[in-house]
Amino acid sequence: MEITHEGLRWMIFYDFKKGLTQQQCIESLRATFGNVAPSEKTVYNWFAEFRHGRASVSDECREDRPKSVVIPRNIDAVRNMIKEDRHVTYRQIEASLRISQTAIQSILHEHLGVRKICSRWIPHNLTEAQKKGRVDWCQEMLKKFDRGRSKSVYNIVIGDETWIYSYEPESKQQSTVWVFNDEPNPTKVVRSRSTSKKMIACFFGCTGHVATIPLEDRRTVNAEWYTTICLPTVFDEIRKKNKSVASFFITTMPVPIKHVKQLNI
Repeated sequence: MEITHEGLRWMIFYDFKKGLTQQQCIESLRATFGNVAPSEKTVYNWFAEFRHGRASVSDECREDRPKSVVIPRNIDAVRNMIKEDRHVTYRQIEASLRISQTAIQSILHEHLGVRKICSRWIPHNLTEAQKKGRVDWCQEMLKKFDRGRSKSVYNIVIGDETWIYSYEPESKQQSTVWVFNDEPNPTKVVRSRSTSKKMIACFFGCTGHVATIPLEDRRTVNAEWYTTICLPTVFDEIRKKNKSVASFFITTMPVPIKHVKQLNI
């Protein structure tokens, strides 16, 4: 007669109810069944189960967990979490849906087809009109200075205002986001703005930096500031670096072409 696993478990349960210790139960089973007797680990595990109130010796129903949780409801839930927060992590999904990371990986890559990549950093997030304005300006300058063959290009000084911000730098890992297959790669403006900031105007010529003019507190950038404070300082710097220049072109890109002026110093 062949003894079954359930039969051996009933015997362990009988010894447990009799008040025997695990070691006494093991010795009794080995004396009766020899090599067929269950291992010490099995006896200790069943004693622990019985102490916690278990009364059944049948195998519990086991499901393949990763497959059982990869269902349309969880797939839709993960999709919505990604759309709400492109930085959502495995741990956040696991805590919210109470599913394993293996199941999450299956949902993300096999069913949603998403990938997590770093955002490409860009200096400014420009509108289409701003991009077109820059292209028009460059084309006009190429035409004005004979595509760079005119010697007057050496007299061009270009400037622009910008805010200098205090910010907490973001690591590459922090800038990674989830992207679906049909979406373009994401971009991110380099600086994360904060309340601490200061405006400056920077000017450059063909040989490099000309001048940087900070805007004093509580002032605004207007014609008066440019004519009385900003441009006179730029003129002085140009005279110091090149006393032979009689005239030059100065522009603050990206302004309309009509604002490009030829000034004599």
